[in-house]
Amino acid sequence: MVDSIDSPYIHAANAENFQPLVLENSKRGPVLVNFWSKKAGPCLRQYPLLDKLVHDYKGRLLLINIDADSELKITREVGITSVPTLKLYRNAEIIESRHGYQSEQDLIELVDQYIYRDSDQVVALAIEEYGKGQQNKAYEMITEAILEDPDNPRLPLAIGKLLKHERRFQEAITLCESLPENIINNADITRFKQELSFFAIANEITDLDALLAQPDNPDDDLEAMQQRAAFYIANKDYEEGFKQLQYIMDKDKNFDDDFARHSMLILIAWLGGEHPLVKQYKPALRCYTH
Repeated sequence: MVDSIDSPYIHAANAENFQPLVLENSKRGPVLVNFWSKKAGPCLRQYPLLDKLVHDYKGRLLLINIDADSELKITREVGITSVPTLKLYRNAEIIESRHGYQSEQDLIELVDQYIYRDSDQVVALAIEEYGKGQQNKAYEMITEAILEDPDNPRLPLAIGKLLKHERRFQEAITLCESLPENIINNADITRFKQELSFFAIANEITDLDALLAQPDNPDDDLEAMQQRAAFYIANKDYEEGFKQLQYIMDKDKNFDDDFARHSMLILIAWLGGEHPLVKQYKPALRCYTH
């Protein structure tokens, strides 16, 4: 039975232990949550594949089983409407979801890009060299690792983060946009690229003090509102960011290829449906789309 497997890599979760088993463990590595039911044939057929998958990774992936029939509180909170459903967690956030039966290859493609690899060691060594002032050497080390392991998304992400540290935002964006198809949609890279877009706009600010002097001025020009929104979002002041985006939408919802609407959708995805700001601004966003 799914809920009786004895393995250090497989555990059953409930409302009481969901926090430590899933959220806390996901800060150390990927956690795959399997919402299942013993009444559903696809769940039972898929389980041997999940068992094999998690043991093939030898501790680099945890499998957490949640009985959707008995753990109604969790399934409601996560939004589970059918089984089997898989949710992949990293850093206490859902980064991938799959619904219905998944083949062995489907499962490998789902989790493999998030599993720690030997080439990840190069990043730590390269960052160490970077900290010693050996910037070129650090870039070369990671680039060589990419040539040897082109399927590891954390390698180009590391280069992107170094470019961001040097405020070379557009170069980092170009790097993300040039990645091969098998990793360009990686959740971490997608999030990083979104963050870069706000940093790039904020980087165009010439007089920050003047720009922020009247942050609540809805009569200001759209470019100033956009720069203010990007600055606040880049600095994780999402409340002010939302406010500026709403000003833009009130004035011209189509400004800069729907910048405000797209940015609101990004923030909603980042923060999650239960965040107070999402609950405040998501209904208003619906009004602007009609």
